[in-house]
Amino acid sequence: MTKNTDNDYFDALCKEAQFTVEMLCSGYTEIRKANYAKRGVYFQAFTSLSTGFERIGKLCYLLIYAIEHGGKFPTDNDLKNVFRHDIIKLYELILEFKNKHDIKYDFLQDLDKPIYQSILNVLSRFGKGDRYANIDLLINNRSYDDPISVWYKDVDLVIFQEKISDKKKEKIKMDASLVHYLTFNFVMLRHTGEDGKEINTAFEGSLRTGINDAVAPYRQLYVFHIIRFFVESLNMVESVFNNQNFFEIPYFKDFFRVFYNDDAYMKGRKTISLL
Repeated sequence: MTKNTDNDYFDALCKEAQFTVEMLCSGYTEIRKANYAKRGVYFQAFTSLSTGFERIGKLCYLLIYAIEHGGKFPTDNDLKNVFRHDIIKLYELILEFKNKHDIKYDFLQDLDKPIYQSILNVLSRFGKGDRYANIDLLINNRSYDDPISVWYKDVDLVIFQEKISDKKKEKIKMDASLVHYLTFNFVMLRHTGEDGKEINTAFEGSLRTGINDAVAPYRQLYVFHIIRFFVESLNMVESVFNNQNFFEIPYFKDFFRVFYNDDAYMKGRKTISLL
């Protein structure tokens, strides 16, 4: 077997970074579009985000391990046995390394705020098994928590209560009442909400749509904050790695530059595509 060279490592890291940023761009875009009528979009967003966070977290881990082991990368067993698909563990490893080296970021210094922890929890659980909740119920007679339901309760409703003004909440209810009044004689509605509850009136359907439209921009912004933290973390680890002079690695900021913007800029970016 031919021994890997420094160029092989460089190329592999480039390819991994390219794949990862594309997944994060997709997840950032799709999470704003998801609603109770588009449950598949939730799964598209969760799949992209959980994969993207896991991959960028593992890029950080690979470099941290190399820093602490004389430029050597971990084995496959090291990677699987320690982390598997656990995004929370990867975040904790990164934070420990950051604190150890007393490094300050340009934006968030940690993700300890409850809303960030709730998002990470949903995505970490999704990666570890919640994505198979329906199949597991069918073939194993057991179920994980529905990730969409957990997201709705722990993320969307929290955002709605904390970030949406009372005036806006009242308007959403009034608009829903008007839709119901104008359509209840000739509209039949049968749907299921994110929380699994049946939606069978125009009022409830309109109310859910209003809530979703109100929280979606905040939902996307909080996801962006988490992505930006992981991007800053990779830049931080890269800097420490380069000080060791082991071998050349990519300049990762070139790949993830779009996520290194401030909130004001990103609020105008409902979608991100590298094409």
